[in-house]
Amino acid sequence: MNRGEWFRRLPWMIVFCTVSLALCGLSGIAHGDALAGEGAFFERQVVWLVISLPAMLAATLVPYQLFKRNSYLLFGISLVLLLAVYFFPIRNGSHRWIPLGVMNFQPSELAKLAYILALARYLMYRANYRNLTGLLVPFLLSLVPLALILREPDLGTAMLFLPVLFAMLFAAGARTRHLVSIACLGIAVLPLLWMGMSAEQKSRIVTLFVQQDSGRAPAGDGYHLHQSKQVIALGGVWGSETTGMAVDDPRAYHLPAARTDFIFCMIGERWGLVGCAVMLVLYLFLFARGLAVAASTREPFGRLIAVGIVALLAAQTVINTGMVVGLMPITGLTLPLASYGGSSLLFTCVALGLLMNVALRPGYHIASEPFRFSRG
Repeated sequence: MNRGEWFRRLPWMIVFCTVSLALCGLSGIAHGDALAGEGAFFERQVVWLVISLPAMLAATLVPYQLFKRNSYLLFGISLVLLLAVYFFPIRNGSHRWIPLGVMNFQPSELAKLAYILALARYLMYRANYRNLTGLLVPFLLSLVPLALILREPDLGTAMLFLPVLFAMLFAAGARTRHLVSIACLGIAVLPLLWMGMSAEQKSRIVTLFVQQDSGRAPAGDGYHLHQSKQVIALGGVWGSETTGMAVDDPRAYHLPAARTDFIFCMIGERWGLVGCAVMLVLYLFLFARGLAVAASTREPFGRLIAVGIVALLAAQTVINTGMVVGLMPITGLTLPLASYGGSSLLFTCVALGLLMNVALRPGYHIASEPFRFSRG
């Protein structure tokens, strides 16, 4: 593919939504710095954005089919890195990062993308998902990274694997009754997952069902949820950027992890309900374009990659925005493209670059036509 054809066929809607959402995130991070009166999160995120956007475009240059032969190896490496985090000191109460001098690398970000590639390779062959026994392999393939990440502990990232699994199984053409059976099996192992959760993770889930919206801010995990809803409410319809700060008490705007997990609150306070709505519309356009890529791709490996990436980012967006308004448990999960975090931004951009890679090469690479059967 020459340069002119690459430029003409590049899905510019994905590029536009990616850049727009990243800029929205930067505005929220800058606001968080201003409210805190300290920190250089904005400057560091700009540096990561300058690195991540070229990485996204670079991911479109090499045909995605080359990842097929090394997908299992990449998945294995990601599992080793998930184990390696336990050999490094605890940071912020968890084993999530590997220090690399000037930056901290979060292996779970690589694991999410490697998992999609490995699962896409397995599901591209019809015999692997048209019987119930064959579906046990992707289920176990999901449980291994899920358990390792849950152990870190990182409840938010662990919650992403099952939505991605079911979306890719559905796209591959797995039988509906088999999907229901897998769902029942997943429900059956929930008690085991509950026992494997830390006391903090259990507390955050319980807090979801005992919310209080009036009176003084509660102590413990309920404080995060109370403050997140209050900060969004202070933004009103148009936000403090237009109408000014709603109250003078700086304590009302205090919010832990404001520039990471709760960046949506910062955007809502600064730009109001209108700003939040614009962001959600941009996400919808991004996901719709991603699904259009999947629908137009006839090659099964690429189609499953596209579905997996869209499912991953959509689930992450729903969980993050849901938790800040009290519809999901509070978890350490970033908002794609918007939250502060180098590893998160970089691997999200690489994943979107891979999605655009599929859009640029939607042709056939196997003899038989995929996805041509009734579900039954």
